[in-house]
Amino acid sequence: MKKIVNKWNLALVVWLLISSCASEIVQSDRITTKGYDRHVELQWEPVAGAKSYAVLVKKKDNSYTKRAEVKDTIYLDFVNDLGTELELSYKIEAQLIEGKESLGESAVATRSMTDEELLDMVQYYTFRYFWEGAEPNSGMARERIHMDGVYPQNDQNVVTTGGTGFGIFGLLAGIERNWVTKEEGLERFERMVGFLKKADRFHGVWPHWINGETGKVKPFGNDDDGGDLVESAFLIQGLLAVREYYKNGGERGKKLALQIDELWKTTEWSWYTQGGQDILYWHWSPNFAWQKNFGIKGYDECMITYVLAASSPTYGVPATVYHKGWARDGDIVNDTSAYGHDLPLKHNGSTEFGGPLFWSQYSYLGLNPKGLKDQYANYWEHNRNHTLINRQWCVNNEQGFKGYGEDLWGLTASYTVTGYAAHKPGNDLGVISPTAALSSIPYTPEESMAVIKNLYYNYGEKVFGRYGFYDALSPEKDWYPQRYLAIDQGPIVAMIENHRTGLGWELFMAAPEVQEGLEKLGFTIAEE
Repeated sequence: MKKIVNKWNLALVVWLLISSCASEIVQSDRITTKGYDRHVELQWEPVAGAKSYAVLVKKKDNSYTKRAEVKDTIYLDFVNDLGTELELSYKIEAQLIEGKESLGESAVATRSMTDEELLDMVQYYTFRYFWEGAEPNSGMARERIHMDGVYPQNDQNVVTTGGTGFGIFGLLAGIERNWVTKEEGLERFERMVGFLKKADRFHGVWPHWINGETGKVKPFGNDDDGGDLVESAFLIQGLLAVREYYKNGGERGKKLALQIDELWKTTEWSWYTQGGQDILYWHWSPNFAWQKNFGIKGYDECMITYVLAASSPTYGVPATVYHKGWARDGDIVNDTSAYGHDLPLKHNGSTEFGGPLFWSQYSYLGLNPKGLKDQYANYWEHNRNHTLINRQWCVNNEQGFKGYGEDLWGLTASYTVTGYAAHKPGNDLGVISPTAALSSIPYTPEESMAVIKNLYYNYGEKVFGRYGFYDALSPEKDWYPQRYLAIDQGPIVAMIENHRTGLGWELFMAAPEVQEGLEKLGFTIAEE
């Protein structure tokens, strides 16, 4: 009997201790907190008339110290200075014209994360660019999001055709990972497809940029105010994955799949051969016709354009267009190598070391390179070697840029200190673009994870924000812009998902027209 009493006494003591600790913090329903490994995310309700919000954290002596003062209603607090495995209590205070208003307190804990949890976090944050950051009328991906709110061209409502196509794979991943419900995901795709049906098209091809509020073309350049075949191919790659995802679903899903099918079948790929030439052309404009006269030749990011053009059941092109145009009548074949890695295809303007890494990413968010071969290359080996060459260039770091190494590598197109550039070996400006290594994770899983860990654990708030890793950084120049680009964020979440589950590859490759198109062009698919 004595043992039973002691057991109950111990339980009572534990309960009293828990109750005592809990009573110190009355959890506010106006504040949401989530703890990760090295940061805490806080969100709170907006307060009318607030000029800013003070974020405060409780110290060991139970007093509060200010962590930040922000105008937004979200804050990522990187707590490296406080330690690890923390139990924290935050308070949010709205700063009013006269006085302040407390939104209450919220307790949260940080924890060590496994590699899989780290990937979850990176994927989820990047997914939010396309979910929370989307242009509201169209549901499409904004071309860019600058966290400072400064848009030199006043283009915050301009959406990107290709970037939206990339982001679609992220949205599908978000549905599968329960970040949004299937109903919410379906509604977003319905809005997007409804917008695309009414938006400007030029022989079935969308422009590079579209005004998300009106659906009208936003010129990409002085003579580029019409159809952009490559950006439209990136979009259709994503749309076909959505079609496959919903085509055997409920009534609304089937209707959506049919609407996507109509968009696909009314895309006039053959028009973009300029009347039957053995090559596809990138642009056509009602005002400038074929003035740009940009023939699409390999090798670069555009391979998906030829695959879809050959696959079209209504406006398809013959195989000769691929072989004579894209493959340059066989001249696309390369016989060079770098750092011990063969590069079987000639990269435009970058024969020895290969071009920027997006060339091995954009066409392969849906098109599965595993086991994909034709008479010119094994595309898995090609893309992996391209990535390893790019990485080794950064590891060797002959220019001596600060930060470069096995845990900080990756050259691709992104923002740079003076604007925008296609970073690559031979055009290395000391700028690392996180999307380069992160979107290469199917090809280089261990090497890419090293970059993710370095960026998150060592650079922290300099490089990571509301929508994941920022677009670019240069430790050499102490340059860490808080900017995002859709075309760089999209491949991150898409390729991480392909690495983990193969979702995008499985959906796109399930399209029967794609299989027929690949066979038509002489591709074979072997198990890797």
